[in-house]
Amino acid sequence: MQKIKPHLWFDKEAKEAAKFYCDVFPESKVQHVSVIKNTPSGDCDLVSFSLWGKEFMAISAGPEFKFNTSISFMVNFDPLFFNGSKEEAIKMLDKIWNNLSDGGKPLMPLDKYPFSERYGWVQDKYGVSWQLILTDPKGEQRPTIMPSLMFVNDNAGHAEEAIHHYLGIFRDSKIGEVHRYGDNQSPDKSGTVMFADFKLEGEWFAAMDSARDHQFNFNEAISLLVECDSQSEIDHYWQLSADPTAEQCGWVKDKFGLSWQINSSKLDEMLADRDPARVARVTQAFLRMKKFDVAELEEAYAG
Repeated sequence: MQKIKPHLWFDKEAKEAAKFYCDVFPESKVQHVSVIKNTPSGDCDLVSFSLWGKEFMAISAGPEFKFNTSISFMVNFDPLFFNGSKEEAIKMLDKIWNNLSDGGKPLMPLDKYPFSERYGWVQDKYGVSWQLILTDPKGEQRPTIMPSLMFVNDNAGHAEEAIHHYLGIFRDSKIGEVHRYGDNQSPDKSGTVMFADFKLEGEWFAAMDSARDHQFNFNEAISLLVECDSQSEIDHYWQLSADPTAEQCGWVKDKFGLSWQINSSKLDEMLADRDPARVARVTQAFLRMKKFDVAELEEAYAG
């Protein structure tokens, strides 16, 4: 099971967007759709789906948050994924670029860059942004899709600090490549992170600093959901919380403003029950919580 899952918050489009992404990416499917009833946002569609081997969650929970490029998804087109054919990798890259661009907005045009023969950054019609890149790593192979964190404004220059902070909390973790800005790349400070990747719980992520003028920061539109199998795991990952005012229904914000959901896999099982009365009791119980209390959820489930 994928321990950390990107979670996308939509106004009303979660089901529609998940289907769109599954049509765009190969080897993708919607896995499960459910409805959480009687939340503060009303009835919320909850969708789990897999894109090219990467598991995602999405929810339709109202217009409170808007997507921005502080978190994007890097899509690696390694010729090894295409039987060693660079031509086939580029062909697939271009196809996915065209589909994501339909109704969207290119942020960096699809072109040749010093770091890649084929790269583009696009914001799709729902506002989610994707970095498509032709890769040919000489070392350990990277997955097809990686969440990418951009540290901006007051966070600019803190990407490396954040990486080591997360490495100290998550297991099966390590740092990968690190590329730094040079002396003549103002406004970015020399030595800060141009690009780095790192592994948490066996999952790869990317990070970068950007000292340019950005009118956004991390927000709840994209969070990282951590699946926990026990109360002790929930208690362990709760140390990510750095803002008590943001703690609600398993959600926390870390010291960089990044949102996490410290979730209980047992809660997921309870909410999948066919008995609506049980589901209603559990829903009302978890809506009152900050950190999930598994024993209390089990009591609510049992009635």
